[in-house]
Amino acid sequence: MSLRRRRLVRVPGSSANLGPGFDVLAAAIALHLEVEVQETGSFGVVTELDVPRDRSNLVVRGFERLHSADAFEFRISSEIPLSGGLGSSAAAVVAGLLAADHLFELDADVLPLATELEGHPDNAAAALEGGFVVCQGTRVHRFEPPMGLEAVIVVPFEGVATEAARAALPASVPLGDAVFNVAEAATLMLGLAGANLDLISSGLHDRLHQPHRAHLYPRSVELLERAPALGALGATISGAGPSVLVWCHYEQTGAVMEALERDASGWARVVRAPFESQGADVRGL
Repeated sequence: MSLRRRRLVRVPGSSANLGPGFDVLAAAIALHLEVEVQETGSFGVVTELDVPRDRSNLVVRGFERLHSADAFEFRISSEIPLSGGLGSSAAAVVAGLLAADHLFELDADVLPLATELEGHPDNAAAALEGGFVVCQGTRVHRFEPPMGLEAVIVVPFEGVATEAARAALPASVPLGDAVFNVAEAATLMLGLAGANLDLISSGLHDRLHQPHRAHLYPRSVELLERAPALGALGATISGAGPSVLVWCHYEQTGAVMEALERDASGWARVVRAPFESQGADVRGL
């Protein structure tokens, strides 16, 4: 077996839930994780990120779900904020799985494996497929982002652990809240399918998760209410938070960014991150 086999894996970040679509809807965003995996004869993780450099690293865990990492070095860089609800862990797991799958030509079914490691499929599906995804149990339905729709992300300086965000959710919800979210999600999907920005703006509201987590990131939740006044179509908490996905028409994106930078000064940074059509990609080196 010859050494020096190399692969470069590029995986987009993602925003899950999209307001009313809790654990069902997600979209890929144009912030990327890159991993160069090289067969060196010994194990190693090289990165400037604040992530583990041993086998608990999520890229390595993904890789080792399919093959031992004993002989491989992993060089990891990422634009995706950690602990921000922007799919950094899903991107890492997907990158590791894809690297092993391509290096050893396994033809693995990656999404179920990523879901097994991640616990839920929404971020992993968006990272793999790109675009927007609907997770229907174990099935994933993908569609392209509508023309003219863009995203800006507000990333608070202080993160929130996903475990804390999950613990804040109730075990059951009132029927009225469930019905409300079904109506909002249906309206959002109708807007996305028809590139109708008015319907998209009308379908971004939620009662199942965002109100229950408001105490974890009050400034983020307050921004949801202010976003339309700043020129946006609306805003949603990205995944478990605390990042905010601000939805815009492309002609308003620049002005919305300027308004958000003023609004978020001192507690968050603002990042232009368009919706990403391209999913995870692997190249031989």
